[in-house]
Amino acid sequence: MAEPTPRRNEPRLRPAPLLFEPAQVADDPEHFFDLESIDDPRALLTRSTELAHAFRAAADRAVEFQAMAAAQLADPRRFDRLTTADIAERAEWTEDYAKKMVEFGRDLLRGAEGGAGHADPV
Repeated sequence: MAEPTPRRNEPRLRPAPLLFEPAQVADDPEHFFDLESIDDPRALLTRSTELAHAFRAAADRAVEFQAMAAAQLADPRRFDRLTTADIAERAEWTEDYAKKMVEFGRDLLRGAEGGAGHADPV
Protein backbone atom coordinates (compact mmCIF):
# COMPACT_ATOMS: atom_id res chain seq x y z
CA MET A 1 0.00 0.00 0.00
CA ALA A 2 1.23 3.52 -0.74
CA GLU A 3 2.47 5.78 2.01
CA PRO A 4 1.50 9.43 2.44
CA THR A 5 3.77 11.92 0.71
CA PRO A 6 6.91 12.45 2.82
CA ARG A 7 7.98 15.91 3.90
CA ARG A 8 11.33 17.56 4.40
CA ASN A 9 14.17 15.01 4.59
CA GLU A 10 12.09 11.83 4.41
CA PRO A 11 12.68 9.60 1.39
CA ARG A 12 9.88 9.50 -1.17
CA LEU A 13 8.11 6.12 -1.42
CA ARG A 14 6.50 4.94 -4.63
CA PRO A 15 2.68 4.90 -4.60
CA ALA A 16 0.64 1.88 -5.59
CA PRO A 17 0.51 1.51 -9.37
CA LEU A 18 -2.35 3.19 -11.19
CA LEU A 19 -3.39 0.45 -13.58
CA PHE A 20 -4.01 1.36 -17.20
CA GLU A 21 -7.64 1.86 -18.10
CA PRO A 22 -8.49 0.70 -21.65
CA ALA A 23 -10.29 3.39 -23.67
CA GLN A 24 -13.56 1.47 -24.02
CA VAL A 25 -13.71 0.87 -20.26
CA ALA A 26 -12.67 4.42 -19.34
CA ASP A 27 -15.69 5.71 -21.29
CA ASP A 28 -18.00 3.88 -18.84
CA PRO A 29 -18.64 6.32 -15.94
CA GLU A 30 -19.40 3.38 -13.62
CA HIS A 31 -15.96 1.85 -14.22
CA PHE A 32 -13.08 3.04 -12.07
CA PHE A 33 -9.85 1.03 -11.97
CA ASP A 34 -11.91 -2.17 -11.78
CA LEU A 35 -13.05 -1.35 -8.23
CA GLU A 36 -16.68 -2.09 -9.10
CA SER A 37 -15.75 -5.72 -9.76
CA ILE A 38 -14.30 -6.31 -6.27
CA ASP A 39 -16.90 -8.10 -4.14
CA ASP A 40 -14.93 -8.51 -0.92
CA PRO A 41 -15.27 -5.28 1.13
CA ARG A 42 -11.84 -5.87 2.74
CA ALA A 43 -10.17 -6.12 -0.67
CA LEU A 44 -12.20 -3.14 -1.91
CA LEU A 45 -11.10 -1.02 1.06
CA THR A 46 -7.47 -2.05 0.57
CA ARG A 47 -7.37 -1.32 -3.17
CA SER A 48 -9.40 1.90 -2.98
CA THR A 49 -7.13 3.12 -0.16
CA GLU A 50 -4.07 2.31 -2.29
CA LEU A 51 -5.56 4.29 -5.16
CA ALA A 52 -6.43 7.24 -2.91
CA HIS A 53 -2.84 7.35 -1.62
CA ALA A 54 -1.49 7.00 -5.15
CA PHE A 55 -3.63 9.88 -6.43
CA ARG A 56 -2.62 12.08 -3.49
CA ALA A 57 1.05 11.30 -4.05
CA ALA A 58 0.68 11.97 -7.78
CA ALA A 59 -1.11 15.26 -7.12
CA ASP A 60 1.56 16.36 -4.62
CA ARG A 61 4.32 15.51 -7.08
CA ALA A 62 2.53 17.30 -9.92
CA VAL A 63 2.21 20.43 -7.75
CA GLU A 64 5.96 20.31 -7.07
CA PHE A 65 6.62 20.18 -10.82
CA GLN A 66 4.19 23.07 -11.35
CA ALA A 67 6.07 25.10 -8.75
CA MET A 68 9.46 24.34 -10.28
CA ALA A 69 8.18 25.28 -13.74
CA ALA A 70 6.69 28.52 -12.38
CA ALA A 71 10.01 29.39 -10.71
CA GLN A 72 11.90 28.70 -13.92
CA LEU A 73 9.47 30.78 -15.98
CA ALA A 74 9.75 33.70 -13.52
CA ASP A 75 13.56 33.55 -13.37
CA PRO A 76 14.81 37.09 -14.02
CA ARG A 77 17.84 35.66 -15.85
CA ARG A 78 15.58 34.37 -18.64
CA PHE A 79 15.15 36.72 -21.58
CA ASP A 80 11.66 35.28 -22.05
CA ARG A 81 10.67 35.29 -18.38
CA LEU A 82 7.02 35.64 -17.45
CA THR A 83 5.43 37.83 -14.81
CA THR A 84 3.52 36.16 -11.99
CA ALA A 85 0.35 37.52 -13.61
CA ASP A 86 1.24 35.69 -16.85
CA ILE A 87 2.04 32.50 -14.94
CA ALA A 88 -1.22 32.80 -13.00
CA GLU A 89 -3.20 33.16 -16.21
CA ARG A 90 -1.52 30.14 -17.85
CA ALA A 91 -1.99 27.91 -14.81
CA GLU A 92 -5.46 29.26 -13.94
CA TRP A 93 -4.26 30.48 -10.53
CA THR A 94 -4.67 33.75 -8.70
CA GLU A 95 -1.66 36.03 -8.89
CA ASP A 96 -1.05 35.65 -5.13
CA TYR A 97 -1.01 31.87 -5.50
CA ALA A 98 1.36 32.15 -8.46
CA LYS A 99 3.76 34.23 -6.32
CA LYS A 100 3.67 31.56 -3.61
CA MET A 101 4.22 28.80 -6.15
CA VAL A 102 7.20 30.64 -7.65
CA GLU A 103 8.76 30.88 -4.18
CA PHE A 104 7.96 27.24 -3.44
CA GLY A 105 9.51 26.27 -6.77
CA ARG A 106 12.63 28.28 -5.99
CA ASP A 107 12.91 26.46 -2.66
CA LEU A 108 12.53 23.12 -4.42
CA LEU A 109 15.10 24.03 -7.06
CA ARG A 110 17.57 25.20 -4.40
CA GLY A 111 16.99 21.91 -2.57
CA ALA A 112 17.60 19.91 -5.74
CA GLU A 113 20.82 21.80 -6.40
CA GLY A 114 22.05 21.52 -2.81
CA GLY A 115 20.89 17.95 -2.22
CA ALA A 116 18.46 18.99 0.54
CA GLY A 117 14.98 17.54 1.01
CA HIS A 118 11.75 18.99 -0.32
CA ALA A 119 10.20 22.07 1.22
CA ASP A 120 6.62 22.08 2.39
CA PRO A 121 4.16 23.38 -0.22
CA VAL A 122 2.55 26.78 0.10
